[in-house]
Amino acid sequence: MQTGKHALVALGSNLDFGGNPPKMVLAEAFKALKAEGLTVERASRLYQTPCFPAGAGPDYVNAAAIVTSRHLLDPEGILAALHRVEAAFGRERISRWAGRTLDIDLLALGDLIRPDLAGFRHWQGLPLAAQAQQAPDQLILPHPRMQDRAFVLVPLADVAPDWVHPVLGQSVREMLAALPAAERDAVTPLACD
Repeated sequence: MQTGKHALVALGSNLDFGGNPPKMVLAEAFKALKAEGLTVERASRLYQTPCFPAGAGPDYVNAAAIVTSRHLLDPEGILAALHRVEAAFGRERISRWAGRTLDIDLLALGDLIRPDLAGFRHWQGLPLAAQAQQAPDQLILPHPRMQDRAFVLVPLADVAPDWVHPVLGQSVREMLAALPAAERDAVTPLACD
């Protein structure tokens, strides 16, 4: 899982699309990934997560997956495919942390660090207030804040608990255990109907 064509992705939705509630949006998004040439090797359960930042909108439904591709080997190609799926589900980038019909983040591609270690560390260390105002103009891998977000790590632990962050040297399981219990406990499995 450390190298090669395996990508870790996080999915989230907190707005209906086409009459479908967020959990159905995610189910359809998994199918749409396949149409883009991405094979979902493993998918997490669906989780309900409080909206971030608190009070900014309805709760999210979140999931994570390991995806592979025979054709999309570079991170930009994979990211472009993820953006096409988001667009097909009405994703609009109006403002940072706004509600979303579908959000798919490329969390990691094996042990690749992009653009370089200094670039990664800059975005990883950005204070929360600055994160709300600034967004990188290039792909940062691994995702610079994945280690801080229970809504990413809880589902990711379902599919890749032993993946090791190439900069932090911690597994998904270890990063999750380092978060406050209240944050972990706020991400709850969604009841199946």
